[in-house]
Amino acid sequence: MESIATSILHLHGLAALALIFALPALESSIFLGFIFPGETAAVLGGVLAYEHRISLFAAFAAVILGAVIGDTVGYEVGHRWGNQLLEGPLARLIKPAHVERARRYVQRHGGKAVFFGRFTAALRVLIPGIAGTARVPYRRFVLFNVAGGFLWAVGFVLLGYLAGASWRSVARTASTAGLVALVVVVAGVIAAIAVRRHRQSSREETSEPD
Repeated sequence: MESIATSILHLHGLAALALIFALPALESSIFLGFIFPGETAAVLGGVLAYEHRISLFAAFAAVILGAVIGDTVGYEVGHRWGNQLLEGPLARLIKPAHVERARRYVQRHGGKAVFFGRFTAALRVLIPGIAGTARVPYRRFVLFNVAGGFLWAVGFVLLGYLAGASWRSVARTASTAGLVALVVVVAGVIAAIAVRRHRQSSREETSEPD
């Protein structure tokens, strides 16, 4: 991944913009995020702007469009061929139990899962396709996809722009933050399930005749 990043930082102009658009776009549409995380491409876009190889506004636009379009393609792929892919080629990469938990999470939280999934590498790759497989309404998906993609892209491009030559430490921090966010999401889901079960058991106890 280091060699890919170094190659990106030698680009400028349209070539640089095309790449920082393509990497986030391909992240969830063809599951490239398992190999090269999109937040690294976004950070590098900020570094390129810092070095005046591209404009900061152009970096924002390229990464935002890549993120939103890539997730939209991922949604359509999941909507049309999700089960075949998850039970076929992707079964070697992703455990069925993990897919099922992610599907239940998307079905339960819908658009919120799309929005918050954007900020963790593991969920960002999977959730758009699973949202399509789970038949999340497309209009709802688009709303949360655009909101999450915009905030994610602007945030990580700015991180790279402000970090400049120290981008490597920022990229490592970004990956760690993504892992922490994933833990927080999982913990939140577990807590919500526990609270719901507790409320159900309390209602059952109060409804029982004396």
